[in-house]
Amino acid sequence: WRDIKTYNDHAFIVSEAAGHGMQVFDLTQLLLPIDENDMPKEFIETAHYDGFGNAHNIVINEDTGFAYAVGTSTYLGGLHIVNIQNPTVPVLAGGVSSDGYTHDAQCVVYDGPDSEYTEQEICFNYNADTLTVVDVTTKTNPIQLSRTGYTGSKYTHQGWLTDDGRHVIVNDEVDESARRASNTKTHVFNVENLNVPTYVGFHLGRTKARDHNLYIKGNLVFETNYQAGLQVLQIDDLTTTPSFTQVAHFDIYPDENSNGYNGAWSNYPYFPSGSVIVSGIEQGLYVLQTP
Repeated sequence: WRDIKTYNDHAFIVSEAAGHGMQVFDLTQLLLPIDENDMPKEFIETAHYDGFGNAHNIVINEDTGFAYAVGTSTYLGGLHIVNIQNPTVPVLAGGVSSDGYTHDAQCVVYDGPDSEYTEQEICFNYNADTLTVVDVTTKTNPIQLSRTGYTGSKYTHQGWLTDDGRHVIVNDEVDESARRASNTKTHVFNVENLNVPTYVGFHLGRTKARDHNLYIKGNLVFETNYQAGLQVLQIDDLTTTPSFTQVAHFDIYPDENSNGYNGAWSNYPYFPSGSVIVSGIEQGLYVLQTP
């Protein structure tokens, strides 16, 4: 397993393999001509960061130039913060250990309704059983603002902030397990007060597939739900009882829609063209055009 994020024409690559560290690769090399006699061309890393060995994932805030490795063997598995403003000279900036292991996160320069934290760098962490919010503006002294669980949590996996900053929509990767036999649950938190988020409730999808990674663009939630493929939900109402309407889907694993670990892994819906890419565990890469 590897994860790759990009910033300033560089790719930052982490892996769960022991001793891997963070590889930095200058993507502009791919624009250079290659003699056909040299193909296939084998590239090497441009730079290397060894402040950690293994990592489950890496998160980058492109607005600030900081990377956040998660699930490392440092900081109890919490955020390992690296300054990548000079991509080829990554430098340790700090870490977060107050709530232990973080599986995934989204870090933003905050512009939501909680004016106390306007323009502060805030990380929304998905910590296996909670949504944990941390102010990481001062990298050497991060401050945990809140830690919020919910009934029936099995594995709080990943989530995304709505465009207005009022809610976080979350997937729990394991609450569709065979013993529970639930349809896909999409969970919603109200984060208008970063110090006291509240759990609003959940939406049940059409299948029993596990949910994995989701991203929000406008009023649409793009969910990659393993065997059910890409599911696109329209946000109707998040105030009291979460209400969504499924408006599109693309099934890359048509054999089943159960809770197995096959099919769609992640997606990216932010291309200006409106195209959406979906990665499949067994299937590879799909490039989809929205209507």
